[in-house]
Amino acid sequence: MPRFAANLSMMYAELPFLERFEAAARDGFEAVEFLFPYEHSPQDIATRLQNHGLTQALFNLPPGDWAAGERGMACHPGREAEFAADLDIALTYAQAIGCQRLHAMAGLLPAGVSFEMARGVYVNNLRRAAERCAPLGITLLIEPINTRDMPGYFLNFQQQAHDIVTEAGAPNLKVQMDWYHCQIMEGDICRRLEKHLDGVGHIQIAGVPDRHEPDEGEVHHPFLFDRLDALGYPGFVGCEYRPRAGTSEGLGWLKRYRATRA
Repeated sequence: MPRFAANLSMMYAELPFLERFEAAARDGFEAVEFLFPYEHSPQDIATRLQNHGLTQALFNLPPGDWAAGERGMACHPGREAEFAADLDIALTYAQAIGCQRLHAMAGLLPAGVSFEMARGVYVNNLRRAAERCAPLGITLLIEPINTRDMPGYFLNFQQQAHDIVTEAGAPNLKVQMDWYHCQIMEGDICRRLEKHLDGVGHIQIAGVPDRHEPDEGEVHHPFLFDRLDALGYPGFVGCEYRPRAGTSEGLGWLKRYRATRA
């Protein structure tokens, strides 16, 4: 059975952030993920994880000025030093909380920069960052994101991401496959999963098209969960969705799936 991680940036939003760890553990999650931890100390997060028996599955490098619309900078010429410094910050957190997966957001394609130039910067940044992560046992991830939710984002397609990973040539660089983004951009999730599984380092889910619980919409998640088991996927499945109402009240999909596969 897949191992599910609650995304604490979207789930349990009815609670203060540091209280969400206990709520996730109480609901039966064995792991958590979130976008950014940087408003809280590494020790505060590590204490919550330890107290509630949780694994930190994933978090993102600093994204630049999020409030101003920045969504990472890994493909931005001229910001290589900033990207490297932000990686150091993320690694400090990762080591303190025992997290083995970091997501480096590509960023929006900068105005006046060609796709080819941005791609070269991106690959070089990823190669260096993965090299920095490797001795620490950390896998660096990149994620294709749909253009409806994030217009202008550099990385949008599964094959595009895996081609970049191949070019970077780092064994600890993998793709974060979010089925929500994949379905919106290209569909055919099962076959893409089968084709690229060896290069997938993390999976995320949400209902399509509204990004609520994975029990409605276009994607039949129980079928895909079973395929993960059949394929031997070893990682976590991050629940990166916005609950329709209360988070705990919306977990019927998870309870039903676990009951039928017990």
